[in-house]
Amino acid sequence: MLHSLAIWLQSMYPELGFLRVFQYLTFRAVMAAMTALLIGLAFGPWVIRRLTEMKIGQPIREYGVQQHLAKSGTPTMGGVLILIGIAVSTLLWFDWSNRFVWVVMVVTLGFGAVGWVDDWRKVVDKNPEGMKSREKFFWQSLIGLFAALYLAFSVSETSFLGVVQLFFRWISSGFSTELPPRADLIVPFFKTVSYPLGVFGFIGLSYFVIVGTSNAVNFTDGLDGLAIMPVVMVGSVLGLFAYLTGSTVFSKYLLLPYIPGAGELLIFCAAMAGAGLAFLWFNTHPAQVFMGDVGALSLGGALGTVAVITRQEILLGLMGGIFVAEVLSVMLQVTWFKYTKRKYGTGRRIFKMAPLHHHFEKSGWKETQVVVRFWIITMLLCLIGLASLKLR
Repeated sequence: MLHSLAIWLQSMYPELGFLRVFQYLTFRAVMAAMTALLIGLAFGPWVIRRLTEMKIGQPIREYGVQQHLAKSGTPTMGGVLILIGIAVSTLLWFDWSNRFVWVVMVVTLGFGAVGWVDDWRKVVDKNPEGMKSREKFFWQSLIGLFAALYLAFSVSETSFLGVVQLFFRWISSGFSTELPPRADLIVPFFKTVSYPLGVFGFIGLSYFVIVGTSNAVNFTDGLDGLAIMPVVMVGSVLGLFAYLTGSTVFSKYLLLPYIPGAGELLIFCAAMAGAGLAFLWFNTHPAQVFMGDVGALSLGGALGTVAVITRQEILLGLMGGIFVAEVLSVMLQVTWFKYTKRKYGTGRRIFKMAPLHHHFEKSGWKETQVVVRFWIITMLLCLIGLASLKLR
Protein backbone atom coordinates (compact mmCIF):
# COMPACT_ATOMS: atom_id res chain seq x y z
CA MET A 1 0.00 0.00 0.00
CA LEU A 2 2.76 2.46 0.96
CA HIS A 3 4.62 1.43 -2.20
CA SER A 4 1.70 2.48 -4.43
CA LEU A 5 1.05 5.60 -2.37
CA ALA A 6 4.68 6.70 -2.67
CA ILE A 7 4.64 6.22 -6.46
CA TRP A 8 1.43 8.25 -6.74
CA LEU A 9 2.73 11.08 -4.55
CA GLN A 10 5.98 11.22 -6.49
CA SER A 11 4.10 11.44 -9.79
CA MET A 12 1.97 14.27 -8.39
CA TYR A 13 4.82 16.09 -6.64
CA PRO A 14 8.15 15.47 -8.42
CA GLU A 15 9.97 17.45 -5.73
CA LEU A 16 9.34 14.55 -3.31
CA GLY A 17 12.27 12.65 -4.76
CA PHE A 18 13.11 11.01 -1.44
CA LEU A 19 10.03 8.81 -1.91
CA ARG A 20 12.01 6.83 -4.49
CA VAL A 21 13.37 4.82 -1.57
CA PHE A 22 10.00 3.03 -1.40
CA GLN A 23 10.74 1.46 -4.78
CA TYR A 24 13.70 -0.45 -3.33
CA LEU A 25 12.68 -3.96 -2.35
CA THR A 26 15.39 -4.29 0.28
CA PHE A 27 14.28 -1.11 2.05
CA ARG A 28 10.67 -2.24 2.15
CA ALA A 29 11.75 -5.66 3.44
CA VAL A 30 13.66 -4.11 6.33
CA MET A 31 10.72 -1.88 7.15
CA ALA A 32 8.31 -4.84 6.96
CA ALA A 33 10.40 -6.77 9.47
CA MET A 34 10.59 -3.77 11.80
CA THR A 35 6.87 -3.07 11.50
CA ALA A 36 5.90 -6.67 12.29
CA LEU A 37 8.35 -6.78 15.20
CA LEU A 38 7.03 -3.57 16.74
CA ILE A 39 3.40 -4.64 16.25
CA GLY A 40 4.10 -7.92 18.02
CA LEU A 41 5.92 -6.32 20.92
CA ALA A 42 3.29 -3.60 21.32
CA PHE A 43 0.20 -5.80 21.15
CA GLY A 44 1.65 -8.94 22.71
CA PRO A 45 0.72 -8.11 26.33
CA TRP A 46 -2.81 -7.11 25.29
CA VAL A 47 -3.32 -10.35 23.30
CA ILE A 48 -2.06 -12.43 26.24
CA ARG A 49 -4.41 -10.63 28.63
CA ARG A 50 -7.37 -11.16 26.31
CA LEU A 51 -6.61 -14.86 25.91
CA THR A 52 -6.29 -15.19 29.68
CA GLU A 53 -9.58 -13.39 30.27
CA MET A 54 -11.27 -15.70 27.78
CA LYS A 55 -9.78 -18.67 29.67
CA ILE A 56 -8.11 -19.97 26.54
CA GLY A 57 -5.54 -22.08 28.38
CA GLN A 58 -3.48 -24.95 27.00
CA PRO A 59 -4.53 -28.40 28.30
CA ILE A 60 -1.57 -30.67 29.10
CA ARG A 61 -1.74 -34.43 28.61
CA GLU A 62 -1.23 -36.27 31.91
CA TYR A 63 0.62 -39.13 30.21
CA GLY A 64 3.12 -36.76 28.66
CA VAL A 65 6.28 -35.25 30.08
CA GLN A 66 5.59 -34.61 33.76
CA GLN A 67 7.50 -31.32 33.84
CA HIS A 68 4.97 -29.89 31.40
CA LEU A 69 2.05 -30.24 33.82
CA ALA A 70 3.06 -26.89 35.33
CA LYS A 71 2.26 -25.28 31.94
CA SER A 72 -1.41 -26.22 32.15
CA GLY A 73 -3.57 -23.13 31.69
CA THR A 74 -0.94 -21.09 29.85
CA PRO A 75 -2.77 -19.04 27.19
CA THR A 76 -2.70 -20.64 23.76
CA MET A 77 -3.83 -19.51 20.29
CA GLY A 78 -1.12 -16.84 20.50
CA GLY A 79 -0.50 -17.47 16.81
CA VAL A 80 -3.07 -14.74 16.16
CA LEU A 81 -0.39 -12.27 17.29
CA ILE A 82 1.94 -13.58 14.59
CA LEU A 83 -0.77 -13.46 11.94
CA ILE A 84 -1.70 -9.89 12.84
CA GLY A 85 1.92 -8.79 12.55
CA ILE A 86 2.42 -10.57 9.23
CA ALA A 87 -0.84 -9.39 7.66
CA VAL A 88 -0.59 -5.72 8.67
CA SER A 89 3.10 -5.39 7.85
CA THR A 90 2.85 -7.20 4.52
CA LEU A 91 -0.18 -5.18 3.41
CA LEU A 92 1.63 -1.97 4.27
CA TRP A 93 4.87 -2.67 2.44
CA PHE A 94 4.34 -5.01 -0.52
CA ASP A 95 3.27 -4.18 -4.06
CA TRP A 96 -0.45 -5.00 -4.12
CA SER A 97 -0.27 -6.00 -7.79
CA ASN A 98 2.00 -8.96 -6.99
CA ARG A 99 0.16 -12.24 -7.46
CA PHE A 100 2.52 -14.43 -5.43
CA VAL A 101 2.20 -12.54 -2.16
CA TRP A 102 -1.58 -12.73 -2.35
CA VAL A 103 -1.44 -16.50 -2.78
CA VAL A 104 0.87 -16.90 0.23
CA MET A 105 -1.39 -14.63 2.28
CA VAL A 106 -4.47 -16.69 1.36
CA VAL A 107 -2.72 -19.93 2.34
CA THR A 108 -1.39 -18.46 5.58
CA LEU A 109 -4.70 -17.00 6.72
CA GLY A 110 -6.64 -20.02 5.45
CA PHE A 111 -4.53 -22.49 7.40
CA GLY A 112 -4.68 -20.10 10.34
CA ALA A 113 -8.49 -20.25 10.22
CA VAL A 114 -8.36 -24.06 10.28
CA GLY A 115 -6.03 -23.95 13.27
CA TRP A 116 -8.25 -21.39 15.02
CA VAL A 117 -11.30 -23.64 14.76
CA ASP A 118 -9.29 -26.63 15.99
CA ASP A 119 -7.88 -24.71 18.97
CA TRP A 120 -11.26 -23.17 19.80
CA ARG A 121 -12.98 -26.54 19.95
CA LYS A 122 -10.21 -28.00 22.11
CA VAL A 123 -9.87 -25.16 24.59
CA VAL A 124 -13.16 -23.25 24.66
CA ASP A 125 -15.63 -25.99 23.77
CA LYS A 126 -13.65 -28.47 25.91
CA ASN A 127 -13.63 -31.00 23.08
CA PRO A 128 -10.37 -33.01 23.47
CA GLU A 129 -10.45 -34.07 19.82
CA GLY A 130 -10.87 -30.53 18.53
CA MET A 131 -11.43 -30.63 14.81
CA LYS A 132 -11.57 -34.24 13.65
CA SER A 133 -8.54 -35.36 11.66
CA ARG A 134 -10.57 -35.97 8.51
CA GLU A 135 -12.25 -32.59 8.73
CA LYS A 136 -8.97 -30.78 9.35
CA PHE A 137 -7.27 -32.66 6.50
CA PHE A 138 -10.17 -31.84 4.17
CA TRP A 139 -9.85 -28.10 4.72
CA GLN A 140 -6.06 -28.22 4.53
CA SER A 141 -6.33 -30.15 1.27
CA LEU A 142 -8.87 -27.73 -0.17
CA ILE A 143 -6.61 -24.74 0.52
CA GLY A 144 -3.48 -26.60 -0.58
CA LEU A 145 -5.02 -27.75 -3.87
CA PHE A 146 -6.29 -24.24 -4.63
CA ALA A 147 -2.79 -22.82 -4.12
CA ALA A 148 -1.17 -25.64 -6.11
CA LEU A 149 -3.56 -25.16 -9.03
CA TYR A 150 -3.07 -21.42 -9.12
CA LEU A 151 0.72 -21.64 -8.84
CA ALA A 152 0.93 -24.22 -11.62
CA PHE A 153 -0.35 -21.68 -14.13
CA SER A 154 0.94 -18.49 -12.53
CA VAL A 155 4.44 -19.61 -13.50
CA SER A 156 3.54 -18.76 -17.10
CA GLU A 157 1.07 -15.90 -16.54
CA THR A 158 1.52 -12.75 -14.47
CA SER A 159 -2.13 -11.71 -14.12
CA PHE A 160 -5.02 -13.41 -12.35
CA LEU A 161 -7.15 -13.27 -15.50
CA GLY A 162 -4.33 -14.80 -17.52
CA VAL A 163 -4.00 -17.64 -15.00
CA VAL A 164 -7.73 -18.38 -15.21
CA GLN A 165 -7.65 -18.34 -19.02
CA LEU A 166 -4.63 -20.66 -19.10
CA PHE A 167 -6.39 -23.02 -16.69
CA PHE A 168 -9.44 -23.32 -18.96
CA ARG A 169 -7.19 -23.73 -22.03
CA TRP A 170 -5.49 -26.60 -20.20
CA ILE A 171 -8.88 -28.29 -19.60
CA SER A 172 -10.12 -27.73 -23.16
CA SER A 173 -6.85 -29.06 -24.61
CA GLY A 174 -7.31 -32.39 -22.86
CA PHE A 175 -4.84 -31.59 -20.07
CA SER A 176 -1.90 -31.36 -22.46
CA THR A 177 -0.49 -27.92 -21.58
CA GLU A 178 3.25 -27.95 -20.91
CA LEU A 179 4.87 -25.88 -18.17
CA PRO A 180 8.01 -23.79 -18.82
CA PRO A 181 11.42 -25.06 -17.61
CA ARG A 182 11.34 -22.71 -14.61
CA ALA A 183 8.55 -24.91 -13.19
CA ASP A 184 10.84 -27.96 -13.06
CA LEU A 185 11.89 -29.59 -9.80
CA ILE A 186 15.37 -28.22 -9.02
CA VAL A 187 18.00 -30.41 -7.38
CA PRO A 188 20.30 -28.23 -5.24
CA PHE A 189 24.11 -28.45 -5.46
CA PHE A 190 23.93 -29.31 -9.19
CA LYS A 191 24.19 -26.83 -12.03
CA THR A 192 21.80 -28.27 -14.54
CA VAL A 193 19.96 -31.11 -12.79
CA SER A 194 16.21 -30.55 -12.80
CA TYR A 195 13.19 -32.70 -13.54
CA PRO A 196 10.14 -31.68 -15.60
CA LEU A 197 7.00 -32.28 -13.59
CA GLY A 198 4.15 -31.49 -15.93
CA VAL A 199 0.96 -29.89 -14.65
CA PHE A 200 -0.21 -32.88 -12.61
CA GLY A 201 3.24 -33.48 -11.16
CA PHE A 202 3.59 -29.81 -10.23
CA ILE A 203 0.17 -29.76 -8.55
CA GLY A 204 0.82 -33.02 -6.68
CA LEU A 205 4.24 -31.95 -5.42
CA SER A 206 3.04 -28.47 -4.46
CA TYR A 207 0.07 -29.89 -2.55
CA PHE A 208 2.33 -32.33 -0.69
CA VAL A 209 4.87 -29.63 0.23
CA ILE A 210 2.28 -27.08 1.42
CA VAL A 211 0.11 -29.46 3.47
CA GLY A 212 3.06 -31.55 4.64
CA THR A 213 5.08 -28.58 5.87
CA SER A 214 2.04 -27.19 7.67
CA ASN A 215 1.59 -30.40 9.65
CA ALA A 216 5.34 -30.84 10.21
CA VAL A 217 5.62 -27.43 11.88
CA ASN A 218 2.55 -28.27 13.94
CA PHE A 219 4.21 -31.44 15.26
CA THR A 220 7.35 -29.45 16.10
CA ASP A 221 5.44 -26.92 18.20
CA GLY A 222 5.68 -28.69 21.55
CA LEU A 223 8.26 -26.80 23.61
CA ASP A 224 8.78 -23.14 24.50
CA GLY A 225 10.27 -21.43 21.46
CA LEU A 226 11.03 -24.68 19.65
CA ALA A 227 9.04 -24.10 16.46
CA ILE A 228 9.13 -20.35 16.00
CA MET A 229 12.89 -19.84 15.69
CA PRO A 230 13.39 -22.49 12.98
CA VAL A 231 10.45 -20.92 11.13
CA VAL A 232 12.17 -17.53 11.32
CA MET A 233 15.51 -18.94 10.11
CA VAL A 234 14.12 -21.07 7.28
CA GLY A 235 11.70 -18.33 6.23
CA SER A 236 14.50 -15.76 6.10
CA VAL A 237 16.63 -17.94 3.82
CA LEU A 238 13.63 -18.63 1.58
CA GLY A 239 13.07 -14.88 1.44
CA LEU A 240 16.62 -14.45 0.16
CA PHE A 241 16.02 -17.11 -2.49
CA ALA A 242 12.81 -15.31 -3.49
CA TYR A 243 14.75 -12.06 -3.91
CA LEU A 244 17.38 -13.78 -6.06
CA THR A 245 14.94 -15.69 -8.27
CA GLY A 246 12.98 -12.49 -8.86
CA SER A 247 16.09 -10.70 -10.17
CA THR A 248 17.19 -11.16 -13.78
CA VAL A 249 20.80 -10.41 -12.83
CA PHE A 250 21.21 -12.58 -9.74
CA SER A 251 19.16 -15.50 -11.06
CA LYS A 252 21.30 -15.68 -14.19
CA TYR A 253 24.56 -15.39 -12.25
CA LEU A 254 23.57 -18.03 -9.66
CA LEU A 255 21.91 -20.37 -12.19
CA LEU A 256 18.49 -20.04 -10.55
CA PRO A 257 15.23 -19.96 -12.51
CA TYR A 258 14.06 -16.42 -13.16
CA ILE A 259 10.53 -16.06 -11.83
CA PRO A 260 9.10 -12.57 -12.40
CA GLY A 261 7.43 -11.23 -9.28
CA ALA A 262 8.96 -13.75 -6.87
CA GLY A 263 11.22 -11.10 -5.34
CA GLU A 264 8.26 -9.42 -3.67
CA LEU A 265 7.97 -12.47 -1.40
CA LEU A 266 10.96 -11.06 0.45
CA ILE A 267 8.49 -8.60 2.01
CA PHE A 268 6.31 -11.41 3.33
CA CYS A 269 9.27 -13.43 4.62
CA ALA A 270 10.70 -10.36 6.35
CA ALA A 271 7.34 -9.69 8.00
CA MET A 272 7.17 -13.33 9.09
CA ALA A 273 10.64 -13.07 10.61
CA GLY A 274 9.78 -9.88 12.48
CA ALA A 275 6.45 -11.24 13.75
CA GLY A 276 8.15 -14.48 14.75
CA LEU A 277 10.84 -12.73 16.77
CA ALA A 278 8.20 -10.63 18.51
CA PHE A 279 6.30 -13.79 19.41
CA LEU A 280 9.50 -15.40 20.70
CA TRP A 281 9.78 -12.50 23.20
CA PHE A 282 6.70 -13.92 24.93
CA ASN A 283 7.16 -17.59 23.99
CA THR A 284 10.68 -18.06 25.31
CA HIS A 285 11.01 -20.34 28.36
CA PRO A 286 9.01 -20.10 30.54
CA ALA A 287 6.41 -19.26 27.90
CA GLN A 288 3.74 -16.67 28.60
CA VAL A 289 1.75 -17.85 25.57
CA PHE A 290 1.71 -20.73 23.09
CA MET A 291 1.06 -20.27 19.38
CA GLY A 292 -1.37 -23.18 19.07
CA ASP A 293 -2.50 -24.70 15.78
CA VAL A 294 -3.58 -21.27 14.54
CA GLY A 295 0.08 -20.28 14.42
CA ALA A 296 1.81 -23.56 13.60
CA LEU A 297 -0.43 -24.62 10.72
CA SER A 298 -0.37 -21.18 9.11
CA LEU A 299 3.41 -20.70 9.36
CA GLY A 300 4.09 -24.16 7.97
CA GLY A 301 1.73 -23.53 5.07
CA ALA A 302 3.47 -20.22 4.38
CA LEU A 303 6.92 -21.83 4.27
CA GLY A 304 5.71 -24.54 1.93
CA THR A 305 4.07 -22.08 -0.45
CA VAL A 306 7.13 -19.82 -0.63
CA ALA A 307 9.32 -22.87 -1.30
CA VAL A 308 7.05 -23.94 -4.16
CA ILE A 309 7.08 -20.50 -5.76
CA THR A 310 10.87 -20.21 -5.56
CA ARG A 311 11.26 -23.84 -6.74
CA GLN A 312 13.19 -24.81 -3.60
CA GLU A 313 11.08 -27.70 -2.35
CA ILE A 314 14.07 -30.01 -1.80
CA LEU A 315 16.02 -27.25 -0.08
CA LEU A 316 13.06 -26.64 2.24
CA GLY A 317 13.25 -30.29 3.28
CA LEU A 318 16.97 -29.88 3.97
CA MET A 319 16.81 -26.59 5.88
CA GLY A 320 13.67 -27.68 7.71
CA GLY A 321 15.29 -30.95 8.71
CA ILE A 322 13.98 -30.54 12.25
CA PHE A 323 10.42 -30.37 10.93
CA VAL A 324 11.01 -33.46 8.80
CA ALA A 325 12.54 -35.40 11.71
CA GLU A 326 9.63 -34.49 14.00
CA VAL A 327 6.91 -35.66 11.61
CA LEU A 328 8.84 -38.80 10.64
CA SER A 329 9.27 -39.72 14.31
CA VAL A 330 5.49 -39.63 14.74
CA MET A 331 4.86 -41.65 11.59
CA LEU A 332 7.45 -44.29 12.53
CA GLN A 333 6.23 -44.50 16.11
CA VAL A 334 2.60 -45.00 15.15
CA THR A 335 3.37 -47.45 12.33
CA TRP A 336 5.72 -49.58 14.42
CA PHE A 337 3.33 -49.60 17.39
CA LYS A 338 0.40 -50.78 15.25
CA TYR A 339 2.53 -53.39 13.47
CA THR A 340 3.98 -54.90 16.66
CA LYS A 341 0.60 -54.87 18.38
CA ARG A 342 -0.92 -56.79 15.50
CA LYS A 343 1.99 -59.24 15.34
CA TYR A 344 2.90 -59.72 19.00
CA GLY A 345 -0.25 -58.58 20.79
CA THR A 346 1.60 -55.74 22.52
CA GLY A 347 2.56 -52.49 20.88
CA ARG A 348 6.23 -51.55 20.96
CA ARG A 349 7.87 -48.16 20.53
CA ILE A 350 10.92 -46.94 18.66
CA PHE A 351 11.16 -43.69 20.64
CA LYS A 352 10.47 -43.13 24.32
CA MET A 353 7.83 -40.63 23.20
CA ALA A 354 6.94 -38.91 19.95
CA PRO A 355 7.34 -36.30 18.49
CA LEU A 356 11.12 -36.44 18.64
CA HIS A 357 11.65 -33.54 21.05
CA HIS A 358 9.78 -35.45 23.76
CA HIS A 359 12.08 -38.44 23.24
CA PHE A 360 15.07 -36.30 24.18
CA GLU A 361 13.22 -34.91 27.19
CA LYS A 362 12.49 -38.46 28.33
CA SER A 363 16.18 -39.21 27.82
CA GLY A 364 17.17 -36.58 30.39
CA TRP A 365 17.65 -33.42 28.33
CA LYS A 366 16.22 -30.25 29.82
CA GLU A 367 13.63 -28.40 27.78
CA THR A 368 15.96 -25.47 27.09
CA GLN A 369 18.69 -27.88 25.96
CA VAL A 370 16.38 -29.50 23.42
CA VAL A 371 15.18 -26.14 22.11
CA VAL A 372 18.57 -24.47 21.73
CA ARG A 373 20.19 -27.56 20.24
CA PHE A 374 17.41 -27.87 17.68
CA TRP A 375 17.94 -24.17 16.89
CA ILE A 376 21.64 -24.79 16.33
CA ILE A 377 20.92 -27.74 14.03
CA THR A 378 18.48 -25.61 12.03
CA MET A 379 21.03 -22.82 11.74
CA LEU A 380 23.60 -25.30 10.42
CA LEU A 381 21.13 -26.69 7.88
CA CYS A 382 20.22 -23.16 6.75
CA LEU A 383 23.89 -22.38 6.22
CA ILE A 384 24.19 -25.50 4.09
CA GLY A 385 21.16 -24.29 2.16
CA LEU A 386 22.82 -20.93 1.59
CA ALA A 387 26.00 -22.68 0.46
CA SER A 388 23.99 -24.33 -2.33
CA LEU A 389 23.92 -20.95 -4.07
CA LYS A 390 27.58 -21.36 -5.04
CA LEU A 391 28.31 -25.05 -4.48
CA ARG A 392 27.05 -26.40 -7.79
